[in-house]
Amino acid sequence: MNLTQLETFLTLSRTMSFRKAGELLNLTQPAVSAQIKNLEDEFKIILVDRNHPVALTEGGKLFAEYAEGMLKTVKELRDKLSDLEQHPQGHIEIGTTTSIAMQILPRVLSYFQNSYPLIKSRIHSMTSSQIISSVENGSVDIGIGYLFEKPNQIEASTLYYDQFMLIASPEHPISTSEPLHIEDLRNIPLIMLAPETAGRRFVDHVFKAYNISPLIVMELSSSEEVKRMVELNLGAAIVSKLSISEELRRKSLQIIPIQELNVVHPVGIMYRSGRYISVAMRQFLDDLKGMSETDFYAT
Repeated sequence: MNLTQLETFLTLSRTMSFRKAGELLNLTQPAVSAQIKNLEDEFKIILVDRNHPVALTEGGKLFAEYAEGMLKTVKELRDKLSDLEQHPQGHIEIGTTTSIAMQILPRVLSYFQNSYPLIKSRIHSMTSSQIISSVENGSVDIGIGYLFEKPNQIEASTLYYDQFMLIASPEHPISTSEPLHIEDLRNIPLIMLAPETAGRRFVDHVFKAYNISPLIVMELSSSEEVKRMVELNLGAAIVSKLSISEELRRKSLQIIPIQELNVVHPVGIMYRSGRYISVAMRQFLDDLKGMSETDFYAT
């Protein structure tokens, strides 16, 4: 049974004429008759009394009632799918780092929720390596993080660029000094991000290149925790430049330039290759990709 057969049967039930039904459907009489016969063979019942005048059997009348309901349901489904395209709705699971979740996403999601109130999003805070694995295994729909690496099964697009900077409390001795070199960090107590974070992997790479064993006094899992400790003047730290915009405005933290850290890093959006892209997810991806890089920066 298919929708065409149902429509043919209902047209016949309204006209009670194979000829008229054929004219309305642009079919030959034999074609109309064949479709009705296929339905009767499938359901093993006579639906139409072909004697003159043509009439529905009791089984045909019951079939017509349900056929009307089925076609009505199909029409409602088509209407809802069309409405879904025009008014996106659904749920999106997003995996990102704590600093991005706090510094970048509020502005992005505020705009998105105002534009598409029927789309609901849930944010999962995690490390950069966890973002990639979560996108791969499907536990989040979209990941937003540093694009240091991109596995083959991940699609990624750069949204903006960030840097990692040395920061300290204005009361720290290095805050009054000239720009430093990476070698100057050998004996400076450092508060470091956890080893599995993107920032820590970058810093470890730089220290290894210059054969430096840093003096680590504390390891913390997020930039927010690191910033609080640096504000208390418990050590210096290397964190995302974009994550400290508010502290720089308050002058509770200060950047100490280091040439060797002057590297830009792409931050982007990730999703699993070949996965089904829902209407809500497609709208979110399109809107993010369409935003200017400066839209992600704090003002």
